[in-house]
Amino acid sequence: VQLQASGGGLVQAGGSLRLSCAASGLTFSSYVMAWFRQAPGKEREFVAVITASGAGTIHADSVKGRFTISRDNAKNTVFLQMNDLKPDDTAVYYCAAGSRVALRGPSYDYWGQGTQVTVSS
Repeated sequence: VQLQASGGGLVQAGGSLRLSCAASGLTFSSYVMAWFRQAPGKEREFVAVITASGAGTIHADSVKGRFTISRDNAKNTVFLQMNDLKPDDTAVYYCAAGSRVALRGPSYDYWGQGTQVTVSS
């Protein structure tokens, strides 16, 4: 199983980025997909999760209204659209795949390598 995250970069506060996570080696449409992030010196933090069908989503309060998780099962890809970015959003962002909706990292079976997002003030 491989999860390949991409789309990170350096952006000014108020800007936007769209992260992608391409999955292979698993039946993508059967897996719940999530995004987590980890800032330097901080614990890994839940960002958003989407059900296998894409019908249901949960976003962390810290990103609600600014970030949107979505997926394309035909392309085995999950996305995270990030708008109105803030310096506090600076972190390495990881995608994860699991069998059930969960807000905790250990519940997920597979992880991508991470993509760096840096927001300057």
